[in-house]
This record gives sequence, structure tokens and C-alpha cells, in this order.
Amino acid sequence: MAPDNLTIIGTAHVSEKSVEEVRNTILECEPDIVAVELDAARYQNLLNEKNGAKEEKEIKIREILKGNNFTMFLVSGFLSYFQKKIGDEVGVKPGSEMLAAAEAAEEAGARVALIDRDIQITLKRALNHMSFWEKAKFIYSIIASFFSKDEAIDDIESIKQGDALEEVMGYFQEMSPRAYEVLVAERDAFMAQRLLDMEGNVVAVVGAGHKKGIQKNMENPQDIPPLYQLMELKESKFSITKLILFAIPTVFIIIFALAFLKGINIQSGILQFVLLTGGLAFAGSLLAGSKIPSAITAFIVAPFTAIHPLLAAGWFAGIVEAKLRGVSMDDLASLSKSESLRDMWNNNLFRILLVVVGANIGTTIGVFLSIPNVLLPLINRLMGM
Repeated sequence: MAPDNLTIIGTAHVSEKSVEEVRNTILECEPDIVAVELDAARYQNLLNEKNGAKEEKEIKIREILKGNNFTMFLVSGFLSYFQKKIGDEVGVKPGSEMLAAAEAAEEAGARVALIDRDIQITLKRALNHMSFWEKAKFIYSIIASFFSKDEAIDDIESIKQGDALEEVMGYFQEMSPRAYEVLVAERDAFMAQRLLDMEGNVVAVVGAGHKKGIQKNMENPQDIPPLYQLMELKESKFSITKLILFAIPTVFIIIFALAFLKGINIQSGILQFVLLTGGLAFAGSLLAGSKIPSAITAFIVAPFTAIHPLLAAGWFAGIVEAKLRGVSMDDLASLSKSESLRDMWNNNLFRILLVVVGANIGTTIGVFLSIPNVLLPLINRLMGM
């Protein structure tokens, strides 16, 4: 099964010309189906924003701070900020061309089909497939871009041109091949299969970066993985990150236990460890803009979380900070609409995320400083040196 007639429009997501092209093409083609590069959640968010609807739900801060959720939330938040920043510069809201497609579909009497994979699944798969160093490099690139100086965008339409687009996608693929595979190549295959399952006259509206990949997949349908495989969420059982997380606290515990059994006084070592991990977690939390109770919480829990690979001091400091500041869906909505660093600094949710990062970085530095200052001296004493 495949569409009788398929027109694929490659758009720039923040382009007024793309909005006009989408609308005109749909009204001219009068398709049976208008397929858009959205999932249900993103489509609903666009509709809510357009209609000025507000969600009154409380944000479950514990869920955000848990494991990979925090990294996923941070990455998606920064990406939303970048897209809005570009959109503001050229005077077009991100997603305008998708809303224009839906409106034109209604005028033409066509059905709207959401063909993209759920964004939460995409981000989780990306994080699960990336190595520790790829994650670090990817997040560093996002944050570095965020703090870089603004550059004027002369012609947003230029990103739709083949050569420029190939260069950008090539750089992204080189920076993080696994992230590229999940965020771009997998979605190309997913959307191509969704289009192949349709009948009739179809107009598809997708980002310019996906058009070529979708066409290639549709020409070679035998190479497209089953959709259920592209929706699976499997974490690797072994990774360098997990090895490090478990190895460091294990080594500390073993060395302290051996020293204790051999009658070596470990009180001073434990005190140093507590002061280094707790003190730097406290300092990191304060430097990130936390309130005093949150920093004290970081100090108290840091020595324990440092030897527990599944816990992090920043989570506890972040939960306390959330209780003190109060966080709502308004903070989440305004975060993506921030227009400056000052706006983000004044956002309660962003401040909580900074506190989490600050406390965790402080604890990590404390752990690594403890190796030469606490661990190595104990090892020397155990070996009689």
C-alpha cells in the first residue's frame, strides 16, 4: 500500500515563506490526507498555545529529576529555546507551518495525520543509544551555543538549500553519530513507513532536513525496520557510565573497610571525605542560585549519595528548592518563551535545574579531590608505605 499521489514539502520550521508554501500547496492539491511532522503531544501543545489555553497541572519535579529524565528535560528545554530564539528573530513562531497545514487541511476537507514518532520516545532512545562521551559532547555543544553571542540570520530560507543543509547534517552526524541515527535517520524511516501505509492523495509537511531521508526510505521500503523496533525503549545492560558510577563508590567502601579491619584510624579520612563532598555540594548549590535550606540539604546528603551510584545530591537539593519556590506549568511554558539569560534566571524551574546541576558538579569534584587527599593516603597506609 502506498499513496496514489504524494507531495512532500520540506520546510524551515521558522519561516514565513514556508507557511505560505504549505498553505498554497494544500489548497491547490486538495489532498485526502495532510501528513505533518508532529506527534500527538506536540500538536496539542501548538493548539493550546494558539488558543491561549493553560494547563493547571502541577509539575512532578521528582519525575523530572529522576535518572535520564533530567538530561532529557534539559536537552529538550534548550532545543525549544533555540528554536524560539530563531523564530523571534525572523518573526515566525516555531510550528507555524504545521498549524497552517492543519488549518489548510480543514479548508480542503482533508484529514490530518500525525506521522512523527513521540518526542519522549525519540529523546529517550537517543540518550539510551549514546555513550557517556557522546552525551557529554552533545550537551556541551548545546550549552556552548546557548551562551554564544547572537548572530543575525540574514536568510532563514538558506537552510533549505541542499548544500547548506548537507553541511549542517554532516556536522551533526560527525559530532554524535548515535544521536544523529536516532534523532534524524530513525525518524526519517518512521515517517516514511507511516506515509507508505497511506492511500489516496497525500501532502506531507516535514522539516527540510528530513525530506531527502524520507524519500530515500520510501524508494527502499525493504530497508525500513518494523515500527515496533523504532518504538522500543531498551537501556544497554553495560556502559562505561554505569561502570564508573559503580566502581568509584565500591573502591571507596572497600578501602575504608580494609583500613578499619586493619586497625587504621579512618576518622580523619571520613571527615575529609564528608567535608570535600558535602562542602563542595553546598558551594555548588549556592553558586547555582539556591536558597540556604537547599544548599544545606546538598551538604547533608552528598557524602551518602557519593557512595550510592543510583542517587545524586542534586536531586534532593532540587526537590527542596522546588518546595521553597513552588513550580507550576506556567514556569514550564515561560521557560521555552524566555528571550534572554535574565528571563531564564528568573524562571523558577530553570533555577531548580541549575541547583541540581550545581550540587551534582560540586559532589563530583569533591569525590575526585577525595581520591588523592583521602583514598591514596589510606592505600599507602594499608601497604605499609
